[in-house]
Amino acid sequence: MESAYAKLEEICDAAATLNILCVGDAMLDRFVYGHVERVSPEAPIPVLRQDLKETMLGAVGNVARNLSSMGCRTSIASVIGNDAAGDELVQALEANTNIKGELLRSPVRQTTVKTRYIAGGQQLLRVDEEKVQGLTPELEAQLCALITSLGHTASAILLSDYAKGVVTPAIISACLETARSNNIPLIVDPKGVDFRKYGDPDVIKPNASELSAFLGYPAKENSEIETGLEVALSTLDAKALLVTRSAKGLSFLEKGGVVTHLPSEKREVFDVSGAGDTSLAALGVALAAGSSLEDASRFALIASGIVVGKTGTATVSMQELKSAIAQKYRSQNRGQKAHLPLQQRIDDWRKDGLTIGFTNGCFDVLHAGHLATLEFAAAHCDRLVVGLNSDASVKRLKGPSRPVNPEADRARLLNGLKPVDAVVIFEEDTPLNVITELQPDLLVKGGDYDVDSVIGADVVQSKGGEVLIAPTLEGRSTTNILKHSSDH
Repeated sequence: MESAYAKLEEICDAAATLNILCVGDAMLDRFVYGHVERVSPEAPIPVLRQDLKETMLGAVGNVARNLSSMGCRTSIASVIGNDAAGDELVQALEANTNIKGELLRSPVRQTTVKTRYIAGGQQLLRVDEEKVQGLTPELEAQLCALITSLGHTASAILLSDYAKGVVTPAIISACLETARSNNIPLIVDPKGVDFRKYGDPDVIKPNASELSAFLGYPAKENSEIETGLEVALSTLDAKALLVTRSAKGLSFLEKGGVVTHLPSEKREVFDVSGAGDTSLAALGVALAAGSSLEDASRFALIASGIVVGKTGTATVSMQELKSAIAQKYRSQNRGQKAHLPLQQRIDDWRKDGLTIGFTNGCFDVLHAGHLATLEFAAAHCDRLVVGLNSDASVKRLKGPSRPVNPEADRARLLNGLKPVDAVVIFEEDTPLNVITELQPDLLVKGGDYDVDSVIGADVVQSKGGEVLIAPTLEGRSTTNILKHSSDH
């Protein structure tokens, strides 16, 4: 069974092989950074002393920037104005050699500019310069042709609708047809109250406010989100709906499935600008790599969690993603929360998408063979629970002279080993009751066994889990060690 960590690592490794097409509204993001030392004498407002000004690709351009930062080859297709702000956008695009494609120019459109004024890591004010206007038939035809052309080599299409006039019915149709003809996923970041206009993409990704607007009633708590997603998806042709919920994480529903909630980790948030773009980019990378929607959602949560800790419409690098994934799935909670009941720890691990492994034994006199089995088991899961025979159980199985070490000592030694995340002592001769109660995803047994003879194998397999036999180290056994000791 592949661990959650391994699945997300595979997404990271696949990114460099992907070419993702970004379609939608492009705009220019400006950031004015400074510091505030006083309040204006003219009005009760802060006076910002400017230190730095930055300009970058925004909206669908920011999606493309994130994809490029993650190591993907990226294409962009959009329409902007034939004005000074448009010139800056083209220059910003040309400066990023990993982003190809084209920003078509229109003399009758105004390039949207968002200027944010920031001090101390916090936004003070945002000024928008925009004039929403649709596409001329000629530009619409050119953009459709561009989507079709770029789509031939794309691994996925991301449609980013900011309601600035680029995402017309014809453009949506071009994206749908291109995705269908090339057998690649289409993910839509919607705008407005009518998600039906997007047809049947693989995923529509609104935020909670947009979902509420579509439904016509609030959708904030889990129960409201569950009902809202079920109602919404029943009226849509989309294959899945995924709603981002800011500090509450995200929730998704696939047709024929059940609503899944993935909580976000608590973190200090500096700026949510562009977090939705980062989430869309990460979701696109994962789905283009062939991941399930659940694994893609976890990947997107980690990416957006990184970016909200930065100021401005920041991007996430693949190295940052790899580090965050390693921290979450290899370090976080490992050895922590040990004071909590085992079942609660397992429930928490499952909420984080971790696979739970189980192995068992007497572990009376620990030796290299024991460690090899534990390392083998830990390598095939995210968290390993070890079932330990009690003193009475060992005595019944091994004879009156055993165990050599009492159960408290044996449990403490196991808990001190790196592969082990939890130890549970059982009184019965077999761990069947423990396995039935814990319902692990993976069952590992060391020794000369076949899968069908392993106690609890049927329980694990009935839930879709896996049973593995760990290779043995020749000559390593407690019996041999004790015999050797008595001979000397």
